[in-house]
Amino acid sequence: VNPGFQEQLKLYEAMGCAVDSNSTLYKRYRLQVVTERYSELQDLPREVFADDPTSTCQTPNTEVLYRCRRCRRALFRSSSILPHTEGSRPAAFAHKRMTDSAQLCGSDHLKCTSYFTEPVQWMEPALLGVMEGQLLCPKCTSKLGSFSWHGEQCSCGRWVTPAFQIHKSRVDEVRMLPVGNFQTAKT
Repeated sequence: VNPGFQEQLKLYEAMGCAVDSNSTLYKRYRLQVVTERYSELQDLPREVFADDPTSTCQTPNTEVLYRCRRCRRALFRSSSILPHTEGSRPAAFAHKRMTDSAQLCGSDHLKCTSYFTEPVQWMEPALLGVMEGQLLCPKCTSKLGSFSWHGEQCSCGRWVTPAFQIHKSRVDEVRMLPVGNFQTAKT
């Protein structure tokens, strides 16, 4: 049996024997297929890109919205984040010869300092025809992170392929809190 088909069957089983296009497993699989199939990355299918939060009406109550810390433009929703399992942080960076002081303070900080997302519509001009580059805010052009169709290493040590990495320090989390009949944003 074809190994690719076996992987598809495992994915299908993990999604509860139904194709769930909102599943993070399915989104990651779809990105890997796009990377293999569209080597020039010129005409990417529209379904690869998540909706731009500014083009849709409102974020559901359960979703977190992420905004540019500098200009407050909505960038992506929590449903666009593609989680990954943590890597072995110190061992993964052994080739960079971390100093003893860097290893000591490393355990106090968050292991993952970035969000890895699916591509969002506002990223499309930067992604087409390019294998890697910077992700800039579409409004104020401040640097948010980077992308690489070949993958990038997370601060936790895990290699993520393809990688659309947005640094947590460059975005603010906005949660909607219901207050009576109104909704307010909590940042």
